[in-house]
Amino acid sequence: MGDILATESDLLGMIKEYLKFEDFEETVDSFDKECKCKGKLVSKPLGSSMRDTKMRIIQKDLLTSFEDGDHKVFFELWTNHISPEVKDSDAQALSLEFYLYIHFTIYPMRKQFSHERGDYEDRVSLFKQFLETRGTALSQSTEFLPYYALPFVPNPTVHPSFKNLFQDSWVPQLKNKLEQFVAVSLKSPNTPRLLGLYVSFNLHNTVFTSMQQLQIQLAESDRRIATYIKKFNKIQADYHNLIGITAELVDSLEATVSGKMISPEYLQSVCVRLFSSQMRHSTVQSTDFTRPGTASSILRASLAPQPKEVPMLPSLDYDKLKKDLLEGTDRLRALLLQALRWRLTRSLPGEQRDTVLQAYISNDLLDRFSNTQKAVLHFMWSRNDIVRQYMARLINAFASLSEGRVYLSQIPVLLKIMTETLKREGNDPVTREHVLIALQKLSLRRSQQTAMIEDGLIGWLVDELQDSDCLSDYTLEYSAALLMNLCLRTKGKRKCAEKAKHVLKVLTDLLGHENHEIRPYVNGALYSILSIPSVRQEAKEMSVEEILWCYCKDDDPDLNRQIQFIVKQLNEDLMEPDLDREEVLQPQPRELSGESLLTTEYLGIMTNMAKAKKRSPQPQSEGDEPLQRPVTPRFPRNSNCGYVS
Repeated sequence: MGDILATESDLLGMIKEYLKFEDFEETVDSFDKECKCKGKLVSKPLGSSMRDTKMRIIQKDLLTSFEDGDHKVFFELWTNHISPEVKDSDAQALSLEFYLYIHFTIYPMRKQFSHERGDYEDRVSLFKQFLETRGTALSQSTEFLPYYALPFVPNPTVHPSFKNLFQDSWVPQLKNKLEQFVAVSLKSPNTPRLLGLYVSFNLHNTVFTSMQQLQIQLAESDRRIATYIKKFNKIQADYHNLIGITAELVDSLEATVSGKMISPEYLQSVCVRLFSSQMRHSTVQSTDFTRPGTASSILRASLAPQPKEVPMLPSLDYDKLKKDLLEGTDRLRALLLQALRWRLTRSLPGEQRDTVLQAYISNDLLDRFSNTQKAVLHFMWSRNDIVRQYMARLINAFASLSEGRVYLSQIPVLLKIMTETLKREGNDPVTREHVLIALQKLSLRRSQQTAMIEDGLIGWLVDELQDSDCLSDYTLEYSAALLMNLCLRTKGKRKCAEKAKHVLKVLTDLLGHENHEIRPYVNGALYSILSIPSVRQEAKEMSVEEILWCYCKDDDPDLNRQIQFIVKQLNEDLMEPDLDREEVLQPQPRELSGESLLTTEYLGIMTNMAKAKKRSPQPQSEGDEPLQRPVTPRFPRNSNCGYVS
């Protein structure tokens, strides 16, 4: 009975201690009154006084060992009772520790008594070890730097750099700092016992849960090990069997060299042994291995990789999904756009991804035939930055796939929305980048090229590329590639011809940009627009040829050959196809015209002789010509813009 009462009194004491700790003063008064009325004893919190007594003893021992010069006892107490967090992160603690090591190192010299050489060397060695480990943090400080030479000075007492260490006031000042630091660092914690028990209980539960998880992992590891051992034993048995069969076959080959024939029965028995572990027994027994090619075909088939079955993703309720997209909050819209994009980008390439894309297209996810302002595509005009960005990312994902580009090209308002977004989106460079990349991928289609040219995208791109240093690498590459794709079209060339000087200036400047990935696109655009006579004339007036030769480098033969092609295009005399358009004069039936008129009535002698014309150096391979077909940049390294995720 006495033990129960003592336990109850201790528990009530812990409750009262916790209430005082949390400043529940009125509750403490009510608690005391009710305990008194019920005759309950409340123990006093003895734990804190015991801790205080222990801390005072440690403080006294530290100061005593400091005064006695007992470095071993001092640093053992210092290590065990000063928390690592304080020692490692507190600059005052590290500074104090540095001077304490100096104090114990020169202690024998200060006392001026004969000391054993070995003890002094031990102190110096201990100080050196501190300087090479924890003391390195102070090696850059002018305050402590001179003391790094202390272990190497034979008699520090007469050295001018250390005379302050031997003044009578130095040790009392250091002791005062030590007393203040220890009084704060070894202050008894005020954490109530009840809170300590709760923390310990939670820690015990955490450890117990971790142990359970480790036991589960251990059991799973044991199961895998047993499986691997079983597989290993089977592989080892197959290996031994294969070595035996190989030895027999070598013997048989040697016998055939001597003229001995191999019987079909022997070949059948060898093959049965060879395939007994790979095929069912009945199948092995019924297979005629004597037929030529049977055994070898089975062996090759066993080595062929087995295609993995690709799981299909579950189908979605697109009516409900589109309803929530149109009517939900901006947060829900962004989450749905992200999930739809992830389903496309994180699916396995091939059948799984094709199925996802076809589901989006067949359910008209982007409302290609909708004329209302509530179509999903109009999220590009949303006031929410994240919704706009995630809509652009989804369009970019569609544009990354051939069927996706076909689907996007069937949306009449798409290009208008995207070009408007591209020109006005200044707050979010990520949205702008994804729109630009999607447009570049769409420019692989002829119909989209025409629409982009008519929307004035070439002029915008040239102005954008004029300030190339302000563009990210991805924006720069895709802008240059998009401009080249549009310049390959006749309409695009004519649009460039309207501001030929400006376009040529921007393109030639880009050749000197530090991002070499854009050079093929810049060269392709230059080569294309120089087919227009007015652009060639402007280029000659601007001395573009001399500018191009300046970019030739000995270490870049590919660039040199492309520049040669561009210069050749610049100096070429080209006939415009428009010269023969809309002929007014048409020949009558059986009337001579054209080449037949000239060669029939006016044939001369040696009319094919012409003066040799000076030609530019010819490149070696047509494969090095500037790009003349629409392309899209390779997916950039460490980026998710080329193919979004």
